[in-house]
Amino acid sequence: MLRHDGRLASDLRSIRLRRDFTPAAAASVLFEAGRTMVLCTASVENGVPPWRKPRAEGTPVTGWVTAEYSMLPGSTRPRKQRERSKTDGRTTEIQRLIGRSLRAVIDFEALGERTITIDCDVLQADGGTRTASITGGYIALEAAIRSLNSPTPILIDSVAAISVGIINGQPVLDLDYVEDSSAQVDMNVVMTGSGKFVEVQGTAEGEPFGESSLLSMLSLAKQGIQQLTAIQKGEDAGR
Repeated sequence: MLRHDGRLASDLRSIRLRRDFTPAAAASVLFEAGRTMVLCTASVENGVPPWRKPRAEGTPVTGWVTAEYSMLPGSTRPRKQRERSKTDGRTTEIQRLIGRSLRAVIDFEALGERTITIDCDVLQADGGTRTASITGGYIALEAAIRSLNSPTPILIDSVAAISVGIINGQPVLDLDYVEDSSAQVDMNVVMTGSGKFVEVQGTAEGEPFGESSLLSMLSLAKQGIQQLTAIQKGEDAGR
């Protein structure tokens, strides 16, 4: 089955990275998956939120990693309204997903009394913005942590995310907007580089799907995550 853009069912979109895209942040990367473009930056601050500090005396302070996500007004059509006073429900849900995904691979005691904030700003949206934010966000996180020169490893694994779905009855990998808007099933999968699941979000848009379809989609997602992990490590950059 050839898809509308010429890809096979198991093909990722073209992945491009531009590391150190902005000089002000501790680390940054412009992550592109097809026509989706997300700028991911990492900022490191000394200190942690008050609720993160231990109540018992002598207990070590452990660090924190959080994320923020935004779609810029010109990233999609029609123009998306700028979020000024509060974030909408979709944005809040995606921010929490990104944060959970990145925190899954952190040793917070090794991080120490620091807070790392990952900002993911969508410059252009063509499907898969949340999965691109997680995959690119990890690249920025890893670079920021490397700059700390910690004597103890802070990262315990890598993490990446990809979408899968069912289109015309067939499982496909890495959906763009055209595919996402017409898929019978839409699923986002977050996995570590070692092959463990962090989160699986799947929805049938119409008819429910069976276990065999679920396993096929998870198998495709695993293949995609393995490719993304290699790209994150610089083994297949510029794919």
